[in-house]
Amino acid sequence: MSNMTTAEVGSDGGSGPSWNPRDVSRAITSVNYLRWLLIVVVLALVAQFLSLVVSNETFQWDVVLRWLFDPSVISGLYVTLGLTVVAMVLGTAIGLVLAICRLSQSRAASSFAAVYIWFFRGTPMLVQLIFWYNMATIFPQLSISIPFGPTLINWETNAIITPLTAAIVGLALNEAAYMAEVIRGGLLSVDPGQSETAQAFGMTRSRALWRIIIPQAMRSIVPPTGNQLISMIKGTSLVSVIAMNDLLYSVQAVYNRTFEIIPLLMVAVIWYLVITSILNVGQTFIERYYARGERNNQMRGPQEVAMPVEEAR
Repeated sequence: MSNMTTAEVGSDGGSGPSWNPRDVSRAITSVNYLRWLLIVVVLALVAQFLSLVVSNETFQWDVVLRWLFDPSVISGLYVTLGLTVVAMVLGTAIGLVLAICRLSQSRAASSFAAVYIWFFRGTPMLVQLIFWYNMATIFPQLSISIPFGPTLINWETNAIITPLTAAIVGLALNEAAYMAEVIRGGLLSVDPGQSETAQAFGMTRSRALWRIIIPQAMRSIVPPTGNQLISMIKGTSLVSVIAMNDLLYSVQAVYNRTFEIIPLLMVAVIWYLVITSILNVGQTFIERYYARGERNNQMRGPQEVAMPVEEAR
């Protein structure tokens, strides 16, 4: 007993390891009662809300199920998806050009892009759609002519600007203004030294932009682009005011006949939620794809992180 160290003597005087208050291996985590209380309250509120929605006869869930997969509703859903894809692709392409012009050293190109972004971001999309739909009021004919010379060819505006073309043009041009700022912010997030290094190795500015700058900027561009895509899905509902047969217009056409307004609106809400949920999942995978380079850089040493410019040439 006399040979035992103090640490081997228990608090009761017997042998065995004693408890050390500084030993974190035996620490007990305190229970955060406020956190659990908030979780319980939130779950109770959600359960109460779902109960009210399910038990409320006004929603007429049998009517919702009857019209959810109706051919007229599905046809409007296809129109909404098609408008979203076409307008988003055109808007992103135009936005990329505007972002490059905005960052250009050319004062004329930068000023043009700035004015474009200022105008289309400063006016409501609904006003723009109505403007394009009523283009024939301002220009009854569209023509190609030599300046101050003869007209080469012309078309009736009403034959060109249909509800479909008005919707595509209005959505794409409006989206281009927002995507230009998203892409410009992504390009500015890349270290300027990347472009300078690429040019030092003999790469042109355009080649450095496409091979070095834009791939690195994608990590900053993808998240807000996903938000813009989801906003575009919901923004297509505005084309219903110009008689475009999208998802919202389809359910409106139904409840104008049946007067079942609430259940038909719930049909549109359900489809919008399904689409946006799928897009959220896809955005998560895309973000992980473009973030893999950053994770690899954290695992490598500082000397291995340098951009292999010669391989990109």
